[in-house]
Amino acid sequence: MLSLSVGPFALSLQHLLILLALGLASVVGWRLARRGLGSNPEALVFRLFVLCLVVARGAFVLRYWAQYREDPWQIPDIRDGGFLLWPGLAVSGLTALIYAWRRPAARVTLGWSLVSGLLFWALASGGSQWYLQERHAQLPEVTLHTAKGEPVALRSYQGQPLVVNLWASWCPPCRREMPVLLDMQKRHPQVRFLFVNHGETAQIVASFAETTGLDLGQVAFDSQGDLGRALGSVALPTTLFYSAEGKLLGSHLGELSKASLDHALEAFE
Repeated sequence: MLSLSVGPFALSLQHLLILLALGLASVVGWRLARRGLGSNPEALVFRLFVLCLVVARGAFVLRYWAQYREDPWQIPDIRDGGFLLWPGLAVSGLTALIYAWRRPAARVTLGWSLVSGLLFWALASGGSQWYLQERHAQLPEVTLHTAKGEPVALRSYQGQPLVVNLWASWCPPCRREMPVLLDMQKRHPQVRFLFVNHGETAQIVASFAETTGLDLGQVAFDSQGDLGRALGSVALPTTLFYSAEGKLLGSHLGELSKASLDHALEAFE
């Protein structure tokens, strides 16, 4: 499973695990405080979480400043998933140590709270990545169709690094990220980009392609959503990154920016 639908919203598996880890850390700290082992660290845990996100986002923006400089309004738009985790963890960890040093009453509750949350996240995240890579060790056995209606096996695209973008023309984030994907394809000719349209006719996609420069030869049609079901993806857009051998290297739920796509393509280097 790559994503989870919650009513009208969709969460990637990794985002869900982060939220669960935050919840677990808060509950552990609260329970220990109720037992008289120290002060309740719940509010501090949340502030540390926010600090981690802010620093991780700032580090990502600095690393890919060339892309964000072209459009600074993208900097606060965290929907592109652009974060560098380790700088955020380092700053938040140092802040927690300073706080615990200054306030001995919070050391036990804060320590166990953070350890439980981080341990859960590390084990769950590592386990889910292993499971997904094992389950998707090869491209799914799904048959798609070309714009001419001819069947084509997804596995026939194996042989070079592959980016698979699940999209539809009625999806606003899909439309916004399309120029980013097309531009990145020109910059990375060694990577094949395949745009798998969900549930639309060739005529609708052809009209959309005329306004964007999308080559219909790059488009495959999935009228029944078979690929999304095979991958456990419930939302559009979803982008997947496969090695030349057809192994899943990573995935992204939601709109990609130039910076986040650049970061994802580093998996091919």
